[in-house]
Amino acid sequence: MSEIKHLNTPLNPADLEKLQIGEKILLSGKIHTARDAAHQRLVELIKTGRSLPFDMRSAIIFYAGPAPARPGQIIGSIGPTSSCRMDKFTPALLAAGLKAMIGKGERSQAVVDALVAYQAVYFTAIGGAAVVAAQAVKSARIIAFEELGPEAIYELIVENFPVFVANDIRGNDIFRDGIARYNRE
Repeated sequence: MSEIKHLNTPLNPADLEKLQIGEKILLSGKIHTARDAAHQRLVELIKTGRSLPFDMRSAIIFYAGPAPARPGQIIGSIGPTSSCRMDKFTPALLAAGLKAMIGKGERSQAVVDALVAYQAVYFTAIGGAAVVAAQAVKSARIIAFEELGPEAIYELIVENFPVFVANDIRGNDIFRDGIARYNRE
């Protein structure tokens, strides 16, 4: 069983090079949420050469829409959504400098190929653990597309946010390669 690694944002290439599928990671620093509607708008901004609401270079996008915060809380439950819904937008965001995404479920081959081409990774978070994930959020604020409600882009500051490496920069895929690998160990 692998030990837990700690990563801070913004991510740097040296850290990404060392990651392998199946590793447990605790992320600390700034991440952004974005789902389908926000992804579509981000890609439109890129295509038209307009400014993005945050610096995409070395960024992490968490595929999530947080529930409203209860009084005294920073954020409500915040769990990952199915990543495949963002696959058609992902290569353009990776080309713009995105270095990691957090979601649930496997990615298309086009996304895996783009991860290799742009030296980025895909982390998976545990579905059903939205309350636990919310406890790692130390601050949250909407930075773009507020009219989208829960699909607005939030900037989150997280501390020890738990994820696993699902796809590394070499094209290894926990959903395709991992089962065989772990059966051998």
